[in-house]
Amino acid sequence: MEIVPGVHTIDSLGMGRAYLAIDADRVTIIDTGLKGSAERVLRAVEAAGRKPQDVRQIVISHHHGDHTGSLAELAERTGAQVMVHALDAPVVRGERPPPGPSSGGVLKPLLASMARPAPAARVDRELADGDEIDALEGIRVVHTPGHTPGSICLYCPKRRLLFTGDAAANIFGLRPAIGWFTEDIARARESLRKLAALDFEAAFFGHGRPIDREAALRFRRLVEKLR
Repeated sequence: MEIVPGVHTIDSLGMGRAYLAIDADRVTIIDTGLKGSAERVLRAVEAAGRKPQDVRQIVISHHHGDHTGSLAELAERTGAQVMVHALDAPVVRGERPPPGPSSGGVLKPLLASMARPAPAARVDRELADGDEIDALEGIRVVHTPGHTPGSICLYCPKRRLLFTGDAAANIFGLRPAIGWFTEDIARARESLRKLAALDFEAAFFGHGRPIDREAALRFRRLVEKLR
């Protein structure tokens, strides 16, 4: 479903959302959902009037399995270039196991059972803060550590759009990164303040509905509330 021109949301992935950024000459997939979601992602590409071979780039916001679960299959089926922040790339490649839940109390064993590692996948380009990605008139990588060490957001200054990954969520209202799987709460709050300083109208989340107007203002209000 197209939510703003050139941006489609895929929200039937069981847990969380993925996005398509569609340009005249390419399709960029942002996150891939749980394992088993590849067919649904490719159906969304076709529903947008494109073909799997039009997918040239896959960008991963962070290494958690609900964002990388179908990466290996989609990378194989499309031949797209895979981009992940350098700090999360070893987990995506399967060179290092992902950490379990960082909190959860009595629910921690259940949460750990839910956090199955995603299939290992190749990473073609390791990203860093400030890198540029050729999509949507220019995407800038914003390193937002905390949820994971290599969590990133994708900022489109010309279009005033922000893809947050899990640096923020919009579940029962705008909120910080979900705590159960956030490795460093203090750094996650710092990253939220970094996002609130940007100029964007719309925000797209890994979990929760997009905000299509005055999104930056809502981020600034959240940061003030957290103080």
